[in-house]
Amino acid sequence: MSADTSRRIVLLRHAKADWPEVADHERPLADRGRADSAVAGRRLAETGIAIDLALCSTAARTRETWKLAVHELPQRPRTVYEDRLYDATLGELLALINETPDDVNNLLLVGHNPSMHALADAMAGPDSGDDIARMTRSGFPTAAFAVIGIDRGWKSVELGVGTLQEFWAPHD
Repeated sequence: MSADTSRRIVLLRHAKADWPEVADHERPLADRGRADSAVAGRRLAETGIAIDLALCSTAARTRETWKLAVHELPQRPRTVYEDRLYDATLGELLALINETPDDVNNLLLVGHNPSMHALADAMAGPDSGDDIARMTRSGFPTAAFAVIGIDRGWKSVELGVGTLQEFWAPHD
């Protein structure tokens, strides 16, 4: 695969979490979150995007979201649980993207807000159309995902170089 092949980054926010008396990192999904995770997986499958690599935060709610969503996909991608996705800054997320191997065409990040919304907003260039306005209006709800098209190699991805191709949220 050449460095100038069209690629996609899918940003999936974890589904609705419960608030038991546990550390934030260990919070599980609420009932609605479990249902929304499966719906998000089915909707992601409908996009036809074949995910090559999924990077998932190590937090309980992101792991559970991904476990339920991935079962809805036609093919299970390689998954890496990544500590740096928990409470990540834009710079840390960009560094993760830049480290993606060249043989990956479609990358999925399962993470948290405000990081997922901030990255989707910062990656979307001027050709992002109506989805960027919709995402701005609704925020980036739990179990929502954004698909960003990139026309360059992973090592040269920077903010503002993508196109928001789709934004989906389960209760829109």
